Amino acid sequence: MEITGIISAIIVGLIIGALGRLIVPGKQHLPIWLTLLLGIVAAFVGGWLAAMFTGSLIITVIVQVLVAAAIVYLADGLYSKGSKGTRGRTA
Repeated sequence: MEITGIISAIIVGLIIGALGRLIVPGKQHLPIWLTLLLGIVAAFVGGWLAAMFTGSLIITVIVQVLVAAAIVYLADGLYSKGSKGTRGRTA
């Protein structure tokens, strides 16, 4: 993959992460930077999955957004579960 492909995948990943966050219902506990980072991962994974089955750009974007929503949903559950145990503690 060329550098322009990597840069465009990162930019698309940021957008995909934001869209994935919008799809997940309820309040998310993830910081926005983590959501965007997960969106970049989802763009690569979703693009790879879509390329296995089809070459359509529309299908690729849909798969990337769905993968981002799934990753954000799972990560939010893990993030909120891990942060509940540290709230209210005093040192």
